[in-house]
Amino acid sequence: MSRTHLGMPAFPRAAAVSTRDATLRANLRRATGTIRAKRETAVAELTDWQQLRAAAAAVKDRTLRHLDRYLLQLEENVTRAGGTVHWAADAEEAGRIVTDLVRATGEREVVKVKSMATQEIGLNAALERAGIRAYETDLAELIVQLGDDLPSHILVPAIHRSRGQIRDIFRTHMAQWGRPAPEGLTDRPADLAEAARLHLREKFLRCSVGISGANFMVAETGTLVVVESEGNGRMCLTLPKTLISVVGIEKVVPAWQDLEVFLQLLPRSSTAERMNPYTSMWTGTSDEDGPRAFHLVLLDNGRTDTLADRTGRQALRCIRCSACLNVCPVYERAGGHAYGSPYPGPIGAILSPQLRGTASPLEESLPYASTLCGACYEVCPVAIDIPEVLLHLRERVAEGGEVTLRGNRTVVRPAARHRLERAVAATAGWTLDHPAVLRRAQRLLARTRRLHPRRLPGPGRAWSDGRALPPVPPESFRDWWSRTRGGAS
Repeated sequence: MSRTHLGMPAFPRAAAVSTRDATLRANLRRATGTIRAKRETAVAELTDWQQLRAAAAAVKDRTLRHLDRYLLQLEENVTRAGGTVHWAADAEEAGRIVTDLVRATGEREVVKVKSMATQEIGLNAALERAGIRAYETDLAELIVQLGDDLPSHILVPAIHRSRGQIRDIFRTHMAQWGRPAPEGLTDRPADLAEAARLHLREKFLRCSVGISGANFMVAETGTLVVVESEGNGRMCLTLPKTLISVVGIEKVVPAWQDLEVFLQLLPRSSTAERMNPYTSMWTGTSDEDGPRAFHLVLLDNGRTDTLADRTGRQALRCIRCSACLNVCPVYERAGGHAYGSPYPGPIGAILSPQLRGTASPLEESLPYASTLCGACYEVCPVAIDIPEVLLHLRERVAEGGEVTLRGNRTVVRPAARHRLERAVAATAGWTLDHPAVLRRAQRLLARTRRLHPRRLPGPGRAWSDGRALPPVPPESFRDWWSRTRGGAS
């Protein structure tokens, strides 16, 4: 994939474009509505759903408090099982490690399991620069790759595409990546899936290097877990001779008993299934079944900095189920691309600014990409209080303060675009503290009400573009009370 999320505009600008796309909005409304309804049915089957949520949150919090210990235990057990562990501080280092590992095999092609971590670090682009071609094998990721597109959903990356658009992508681009689409390909889901199966099968059989992420890592045994619905992941995990897994450090869980909780929560929250059709687990290497060489790249890339934030660290509980996207009114109308990150929706609005910082206009704007309705918190299977973190990050953007960046405590300045907002708030506060000034201001507003614009000028336009300015009454409540004694006359 040649395109990346780098250089994306701030969320309001991107959303202003995407919300005008009627086809996109129709696709999102139909898809998210269907997923929501199925999820509600699946969750309702468990009478202890709230207890499971609380247990998952407790496990994640306990793990994050002792993350160093569990990561070292994981490294020890992966190494004992024949694997090799690499530590990557950031995206650049992770890309370099993976590129060097692939080069060492002498191969120039790899097959990939759907992985948010590899999207986060732009691994496909890094491999492409090194002359290595990466083939996405998840159906939705394949659609995105063939269309030179970007993912727009955590679980269903091509959710913004209709069946007709997918058919056209297959017909036009599939031959450039390998086996062409069958003649007369229709937009029937079964036909599209069969075209993808035939296209990918030759890659599974030819490539000897596989790249994956992992949904979970079990510290007590060094076992990695991938859950999926199509079976392509299992092909990538078992057929190649070399397997390289890039996984965020927060994906570790202490023990198998903890994993049992998440394997009940994740499928119901993501695909609305009682159990994922394919749950693949592997520990190290095997001479008979699975990879002969296994490399685990443990990715930080801002996670340690996020962990240092007592309010924001709960974002690291996330198990990438995408339930929050499917209930979010902002995501449903703006789409995933407007977030400028592999992590769209409510979770992206709190995760991306913490992993990447708030130095750019895009990251500054993401905490404001929400109505604060709270629906995301209600459906989150690990009870992340997303509205709380959104408000916390808004305060950081507007007020600045002390944060951790690359392991060092530093003070960030308030965002430049909030200077006028702070000045207006300070002026309003001073006016409210001085009743005489407030009275004169109210009378001046009332006397000039016929001259007031329907929209605010300059920076204020961003507020009034989406709201109607309230009309100013002929007199203030204070003057009315003085004139009528509260209506007694």
